Amino acid sequence: MAGDDRDIRRGALLSSSLFQAMQPGELEAVLRLSSERRYRKGQTIFQKGDAGSSMMAVLSGRVRIGAISLEGKEITLNMVDAGEVFGEIALLDGKPRSADATAIEDTLLLVIERRTFLPFLEADQSLALRLLSVLCERLRQTSEALGDFVMFDLEARLGRTLVKLADDYGRPNGQGVRISIKLSQNDLSRLVASSRESVNKQMRAWEEAGLVAKEGGLIVLPRLAELKRLVGLK
Repeated sequence: MAGDDRDIRRGALLSSSLFQAMQPGELEAVLRLSSERRYRKGQTIFQKGDAGSSMMAVLSGRVRIGAISLEGKEITLNMVDAGEVFGEIALLDGKPRSADATAIEDTLLLVIERRTFLPFLEADQSLALRLLSVLCERLRQTSEALGDFVMFDLEARLGRTLVKLADDYGRPNGQGVRISIKLSQNDLSRLVASSRESVNKQMRAWEEAGLVAKEGGLIVLPRLAELKRLVGLK
């Protein structure tokens, strides 16, 4: 494997706290266990209920993690970009997938199979204890975040989601901060677990107030600081 390719793979794994707990030699050993898979835009990577047999790191492209709510609504749980990982808990518990994963661009994944990772982990008790500590901390943080999110009304959920998108994908332009990925009203409604109609109504209100604008199909936030204050962010 070329040095640049190995650096890209290593960097992708290190985006996860699970792999940040590893020593350099341990990380190199994991890289030797990995393989690559390509997915076309729109192709399903796995579905909810599939066997949790591997984890993936996005080397190029973008992946949508989603699920269907009890009310039958499609919810976007996460957008995974190049240099990020998903499905890593499957390396440890092997339980069925809890959500769907779909390539929303042509995507190249780094894949680590559970059947090869577990023997590696079982041979190193110190590493196993470090990973257990990381998982406990992640569970605590996730529980706190979900508890906070469900307490917010739509305006706060939508505003906080736009701010996070601006942090992750924002590019300054003449009007303010432009979110550099295209998001439909359906996409936004899934991200905030609400109806398309409600999200559309709130976005129109913010457009009229000058807090949101559109440019070439992209969302622009002309007054990001004001939007942050509105939804209780600093």
